[in-house]
Amino acid sequence: MAANNRRMSGKKGAQVGSGGKRRRGLEGKGPTPPAEMRKGHAKQRAAAAKARRAQSRTPQRRGAGRSTSELVVGRNPVVEALREGVPASTLYVQQFIDNDERVREALQLAAERGGINLMEAPRPELDRMTNGLNHQGLVLQVPPYEYAHPEDLLDAAAEEGEDPLVVALDGVTDPRNLGAVVRSVSAFGGHGVVVPERRSAGMTAGAWKTSAGTAARTPVARATNLTRTLEAYKKAGLTVVGLAADGEVELGELEALAGPVAIVVGSEGKGLSRLVGETCDYRVRIPMPGGAESLNAGVAAGIVLYEAARRRS
Repeated sequence: MAANNRRMSGKKGAQVGSGGKRRRGLEGKGPTPPAEMRKGHAKQRAAAAKARRAQSRTPQRRGAGRSTSELVVGRNPVVEALREGVPASTLYVQQFIDNDERVREALQLAAERGGINLMEAPRPELDRMTNGLNHQGLVLQVPPYEYAHPEDLLDAAAEEGEDPLVVALDGVTDPRNLGAVVRSVSAFGGHGVVVPERRSAGMTAGAWKTSAGTAARTPVARATNLTRTLEAYKKAGLTVVGLAADGEVELGELEALAGPVAIVVGSEGKGLSRLVGETCDYRVRIPMPGGAESLNAGVAAGIVLYEAARRRS
């Protein structure tokens, strides 16, 4: 028996017992964590957004992507782009160029802005860069636009303690319409614009110019699939409102504009695509006593954003 006891006492490994489970079972779970630490709570989302923005001030996160660089070609377009604050990295000036008022203004604006490289280049080099376009000795390089992620727009609203107000564009291919929508979103307190990756206008120099500088403070997000993005917005508590000439609800009757909402604007000709239209909670029409058949995207978005801002004030 003694030999057996010695063998058992020298045995390695776990011993039979409760492992402390009975004692832990009697212990409380502690106080309820604050709202900022509870997953899914609005204050937790706001705190997370604030932390992310503190780490990085650039709008590109979660692999949202970026556009390619762009060239603005010609004396008048270059001067207009510089006047309107279009982001630029390099101003190329042809060697031995005729120094007229537009050339002098372009050089002055670039110098005043700062951060724009001035490069002198021979005419054949500018011809090669522009694929033979009539550059008139001035070429402005616009850096790639860094798109936000669609969820960033909700985070921005949460950080400000506001209900999200977002505009999504479906099939809008004119950059000037995109710029006009960005300008309206900024004017009426919206939190950003969503565009699809394909078959959609992007943030080109033309869009920047039409936005009249508001693109610098109003994010544009790019969605891989617009329908899935709208479905995600619905799960996050937003009402998705699509604009349609034959919509079932008139704009003035839509109470949902007072809360979290995503406004979807289609192209002037085709309107909303089928899948996007089916995803919308409401299809809304704008009354037009004058009898116009449709409005362009920039005008339509501005009207609905004004109504949303009025209801929220």
